[in-house]
Order: sequence, then structure tokens, then C-alpha cells
Amino acid sequence: MALEDPFLSVVWTDPVTGTKGYVVIDRLVGGIATGGTRMRSGCTLDEVADLASRMSYKTGALNIPVGGAKGGIDYEPSDPGAREVLRRFVEGVRPLLDHYWVTAEDLGVPQPLLDAVFEEAGLGMSLHAALMRSTDPDRTLRRVKEAFATEVEGIPLPDVIGGYGVAEAAGAAIEHLGWSPGESCAVVQGFGSMGGSTARYLARQGVRVVGVADARGVIVNQEKGLDVERLLRARNDYGEIDRAALRPGDDELPVEEWLSVEAEVLVPAAISYAITADNCDSVHATLIVEAANVPITEEAESRLLERGVVIIPDFIANSGAAGWAWWTLFGDVSARPADSFEKLSSEMRWVVRRLLESWESGKGTPRQVAREISQRNLDRFAAEYGEAKSSHPIF
Repeated sequence: MALEDPFLSVVWTDPVTGTKGYVVIDRLVGGIATGGTRMRSGCTLDEVADLASRMSYKTGALNIPVGGAKGGIDYEPSDPGAREVLRRFVEGVRPLLDHYWVTAEDLGVPQPLLDAVFEEAGLGMSLHAALMRSTDPDRTLRRVKEAFATEVEGIPLPDVIGGYGVAEAAGAAIEHLGWSPGESCAVVQGFGSMGGSTARYLARQGVRVVGVADARGVIVNQEKGLDVERLLRARNDYGEIDRAALRPGDDELPVEEWLSVEAEVLVPAAISYAITADNCDSVHATLIVEAANVPITEEAESRLLERGVVIIPDFIANSGAAGWAWWTLFGDVSARPADSFEKLSSEMRWVVRRLLESWESGKGTPRQVAREISQRNLDRFAAEYGEAKSSHPIF
């Protein structure tokens, strides 16, 4: 749950299926908040509230003057009726999307689908509320469309920037801990856009990726490491790897054995609550970088910290995509990928070094320190911009 009562909680009921949907605005900064929309069977208001509070911490950590929010729909995204449920949800909460809430893709809701539904609703794209706060919405929209259409080695920039940020967070921690990237091994759970790009950019730092897990199991090469680029080429739209692409020496393990692979760095990049009190004793890593939202339960995190495991919190490590989107809106980066990579690397490495230095000096766990850094920025935003909707454009 969120640490404090959120600014606004909305429960929506689909008039056709009875499905429940939720919007939680944790806080407004200058009248606006940001956070993705997810769809999964079993999604709850508590889950959405927790994620909304983490979005506030995420924007605060990257010094972006925007509040945190989240949307969620309790529905199976693979169901044939999912698209229409999403469309009705967008229409049902339109007043928030018109003025206050800037949303984007999340679990079960790809960005192209979200933008198509927004277009049908007459909202243009999911960044609608932000565009309406620009001094020149048309110019901002052109800049955003150019950036979102930019590709990096044939992959849309929005699909790689989040994983790049996770890899930079890991790289900063590896450097701070005095390790050599070339002598460090990593395991990545999840091989979708976030996990796949994390593995790619870890490998390019020189880290040996010895294991990746998808829905079908775990692919391991403890001795030589995996050919990440080869596996990425063999990946389908669901992040599943064609096993025909495996090389001699690549082994397979059942999916439940993903924690058994020995490596210094572990990146959970798939589902929430993947590491629990029941399996945390199987963790071999000394460093965990949270690419997924809430991949570790509180009890498991406490036990891992007692063992000296360093954990870079999700609202730091996976903040790259949100940061990039707002830097693009503000005009802080151009459509050139190099500009975005450079700014994200600088911001991510600074905050990771800062939280690890404070943790080592006894000022709290990495998560506590990260929250304090973020909260100070959020308090400053509140004093400077306030919560209420401003009558003036914000950029």
C-alpha cells in the first residue's frame, strides 16, 4: 500500500462485463501526475495504489516535477474482449486523462494498443494530458512522435531505454562495489522489452550474462555466458526464446529454478512478488537490481539485507522509461538516442552512487535512502508548483 493516503482513488465498473478498473493518483505536482495502465487478472486497488506511490518516488528520484499515478484493470489481457474493456475504461476515466493523468504502457497493455484506444476516444495519444499543458502542444507532439518513432538497431527507442537504465543502475553499483564488469556474471528473469534490453546493455558493459529466464524455462551457460544478441533475435513478441537458437554449451532448466543459477548480479524483470520468504534463501547474488515493479516482498527483502545483499529499488532502477518520456516532453533531450542514453546514464549513476554511499554510512537501507532522496525532491516540487491544477502551461 502507499505510505500515505493518495490524492485520489477511483473504482470503475465496466457496464458490459462487470470488470473492475482502478485509477490512483498518489499526488499531483502542478496539477499533473504520471503512471502506466496495466491489465491483469487479479489486479486490485491496493496493488494500483502501491504502484502509484512508487511512481511518485520514481519522478522524485529523477528530479522530474510530476506526481505519481497508476491505472489497473482486473482482466486477462489475452482474452478476446480485452481491447474493448480497455477502450471502455479509457472512456470511463476520460476526465482524469483529459486534465490530470498522463499514462503509458504497462503489464498487459502495449503502447501501440493504448495509443490506438486513445485515438478512438478522441484523445490523440496516451500523453494527452501532458501535451495539453505545453505552451506549444503541436510542436511538443511533433517532438514526441519523432522520438517515439526513433529506432535503435531496428528496435523502437521506447522499448530499449528502460532496460538501458536498469543496466546503468547495475553498472553504477558494480563500479561502487569495486567489482570489474568483465569478472561479473548476471542472471535476468524475463526477456521482454525490459529484461531483453537489460541483458543487451549489461553484456555491452562486459558483464557475462550466464542465465535468462522466459515463460518456458531458464537458459544457462555458466562457463562462457550466453550470446545475448543471438537470443534477442530468436525472441518472439511475448519475450519467449526459440530454443533452436541455443548454442552448444547452452543448457536448459525448469522455469522454477531461475534462482539456482550462480551469479553476482540478479535482475528480476518479469512479475511482481517473484522473490518471497519461501524462495529468497535460494538467491546466490550479492546485488539485485529490480527491473520489475515490486519483485521482492518486504519479508524477503529484509532477509536478503540481513545477508548483505545489495538491492537497488524498482523505483530507481526501472525509472528510465518514465524519465525519458518526460525529458522528451520537456525538450531536455532530442530524438537522437545518444542524447537520451547520455542523460539517463548520468542521472541513474548519480542517484545509485548517492544511495549506496548513504547506505554504507549507516543512513538506512538503499530503499530507505532512495525514498528520502525522492521525498526531498517531491517536497520541493510541492513548495514550488503546488498540487492544484495550474492555470499556466508547465513547459
